[in-house]
Amino acid sequence: MIRLVLCLMGSLPLSIRQTREQETPPDFFYFSDFERHNAEIAAFHLDRILDFRRVPPVAGRLVNMTREIRDVTRDKKLWRTFFISPANNVCFYGECSYYCSTEHALCGKPDQIEGSLAAFLPDLNLAKRKTWRNPWRRSYHKRKKAEWEVDPDYCDEVKQTPPYDRGTRLLDIMDMTIFDFLMGLENTPMMSCPSWCLSASAAEEYQLSSLMEESLLRDRLSPVLIQRHLQALDRRLRLVLQVLASCIEKEGYVNVVEEDIVGDTSTHRSPSH
Repeated sequence: MIRLVLCLMGSLPLSIRQTREQETPPDFFYFSDFERHNAEIAAFHLDRILDFRRVPPVAGRLVNMTREIRDVTRDKKLWRTFFISPANNVCFYGECSYYCSTEHALCGKPDQIEGSLAAFLPDLNLAKRKTWRNPWRRSYHKRKKAEWEVDPDYCDEVKQTPPYDRGTRLLDIMDMTIFDFLMGLENTPMMSCPSWCLSASAAEEYQLSSLMEESLLRDRLSPVLIQRHLQALDRRLRLVLQVLASCIEKEGYVNVVEEDIVGDTSTHRSPSH
């Protein structure tokens, strides 16, 4: 069972908060910036290009806030948050733990607004599943650092802790860390990369920015990313490859790069490597 969710607010807000050209100020903390609907669209396409297949399908849409939200919602609390702005635009702010006020409302022009549609997993009461928090998660505090930022032995401790002490769970986290870094979400000391990216990214015709630009042309809200954002993908990928090259020089190729494309996946080395 899959349900379609119109990503209007909360963790998947609309571009009306920030235009495509706006960049995050350097003094902002990573948890202070508004998230963007076009980033959700771009994340889906980047996930497919990297062949991780871990991001739910996302597509951009132009939404009529009056006809497709306000007039059809059965949520009275949501309905009460709709209002007409001084510029005669339809706005609403919904209900959430933060950024839900008239000062942070989402406004149409006059009632047309961009959004993203995502296919989400069913609710937990319909499909039971377990959740593990990322061991390298941020503290989300202006002054307090996370344990991995202050404990030099933290990585070794994680590698001995279930479920990261066996299988590919730790490698999967490394893949997602690179994914987050490429998207500009966060920079952590754990980086890995599928072995194909070492050679593919070195070829001019296979630049990540070009692949993304071509893929994003299929979305209805194209252009999803501006050129500066596309160029930033190539810049971040070069940083990843520099870290990999440094690790390979220090530890050796077989202890850094996991060859999981050809052959039986049961031959994976233990996370101690």
